[in-house]
Amino acid sequence: MSYNYGLTIEELERRTSTDCLLTKKMLDVDAPEFASLIDGDKKALSYLVKAARIIEKINMQLDSSHNLAFKKFLEEEIKKGKKEAELTKILFDAQKGIFALDCESNLVILAKDLELKKGRGFYPDDLSIEEFHKILIKMLKENKIEDVRKILNQRSVIKRKNDELIAVDYVDEFHEDFKKIAELLLRASCLSTNNNFNEYLRLQSQAFLVADPMLDAYADKKWALLQDTPLEFTITRENYTDEMTETVMENPELKALLDENKIEAVSKDYLGARVGIVNKEGTDYILKVKDFLPLMAQNMPYKDEYKQVISSDSKISQTMVDVDLVEVAGDVGAFRAGITLAENLPNNDKLSLTIGGGRRNVYHRQIRFATSEDAKKKIQQRLDNILDKSLHKYYDDKMDHPFTIGHENGHSLGPSEGTEGLGKYKSIIEENKADMVSLSMLDILKDAGLYSEEEKIKIIVTYAADNMLKSKPTLSQAHRVRSVMQNYYFIKEGAININSEGILSVDIDKMIPTAQKMLAEIIKVQLSNNIERGEKYVKDNFIWTDEMEIMSRKLKKISKRLNGKTEQKLADKLFEEQI
Repeated sequence: MSYNYGLTIEELERRTSTDCLLTKKMLDVDAPEFASLIDGDKKALSYLVKAARIIEKINMQLDSSHNLAFKKFLEEEIKKGKKEAELTKILFDAQKGIFALDCESNLVILAKDLELKKGRGFYPDDLSIEEFHKILIKMLKENKIEDVRKILNQRSVIKRKNDELIAVDYVDEFHEDFKKIAELLLRASCLSTNNNFNEYLRLQSQAFLVADPMLDAYADKKWALLQDTPLEFTITRENYTDEMTETVMENPELKALLDENKIEAVSKDYLGARVGIVNKEGTDYILKVKDFLPLMAQNMPYKDEYKQVISSDSKISQTMVDVDLVEVAGDVGAFRAGITLAENLPNNDKLSLTIGGGRRNVYHRQIRFATSEDAKKKIQQRLDNILDKSLHKYYDDKMDHPFTIGHENGHSLGPSEGTEGLGKYKSIIEENKADMVSLSMLDILKDAGLYSEEEKIKIIVTYAADNMLKSKPTLSQAHRVRSVMQNYYFIKEGAININSEGILSVDIDKMIPTAQKMLAEIIKVQLSNNIERGEKYVKDNFIWTDEMEIMSRKLKKISKRLNGKTEQKLADKLFEEQI
């Protein structure tokens, strides 16, 4: 199949330049972390990397029906010596697909005449929202309740069947690929040195052979218990990108029928894979927070009105690890405006949480590091241009890590169920909540001995400076929309100020009380489980002010970066190994 290039050669050269395309380097072939592993674990990593790359292949198809064909087209064009193909392939590999928003919220389309679909690769390309709703209403009125339930399930691919739709579980849709992954995981489980890790690999292998959500639940439950393992392997399943499924909450007739039949619409899961080596020193630091989780749970707003994963009077079902990354593939490795620093999984919609399973936080060391001299100079240049000079001494990029730890633990606090009714606003509100948990608990954790007063102030100032954006995001960018909402709210409350010259100042004393106030409002919205309430809350706070526009213009002058890519030399070597 032939395609036309979506970007000119000049634009491709600009976007692939070192100024515009950041590189995050995973472990190299001579990494001491790999060299120190026992041989069995080294060999197991080869199988896990191979499995991760098949996950990436599957996820590309979930992202767009054109991705694999376009990838093959580029590879053939590169053989012919086409420079456009070489440069386009760099961006395609970085963003893991044809479509992506860059960090200035511009939609990048690498193939001309293609349109980004709200249903991505989960739904037929020619299915409109209106037709989707009409078909579901018809099916519900014809009492095809279970068929509709499967269509609105997070793990199904939707196809046309006459004038209706049918759902195919992704394990069935990609059976041959999942079978290969299962074989690779079984081989790795025969080599890895940790019995608990091997049991998890075997459970996950079984889950890839049969389309049974309960098998995934058993694997997730085991994975969430892993703490003292040398290796990390994760299948990530998160649903921030499907914009089709969540529209059912906006159709009053359809929503009423779904409520009547007790059908909960859950957005489709993208798939990713993470392969790494657990860093003991980094993990020990992260685990210090675990003892404080009951205290945080006790201080959550309206805590008696909902069930949360962490409670003040029960065993904490949450493990935490810091990981040196070998491979990030599929959804977790897609560099689209940004790339994730950490994940708290499984999410609330996953079955494992209903059978007594816990959650697990995994932190990405190679993503968060900015150690080069050039990177440090750029950070200082940014501070000189946007942050009040009196606050420079409190900015410390290392403080992003404890803030992120607070954010990820924040996902385990607050309502653990009953928020799907917020529809397309659910993810925005949840990400906003996690940030406000991290900020609002700082005094509590300082008084309990986790942070010093200086560390608390550094976390606050670093958060405020790093929360400034280069452009107004779209509503599909949950992580960035929440930044705008917070900046607007904190400006309104007088906790932060951006003057006419685009200089940010922070009222330290107002930051935590403001975060606590916002958190209480967020929890109330989540408890409502009402899309109208969620929409009003987001729209009331998702306001791009004149101050933010001044700041964004300054940031664009300081940094030309538009996106990024990963470099995975050790993973590339392991992938090529014949074992």
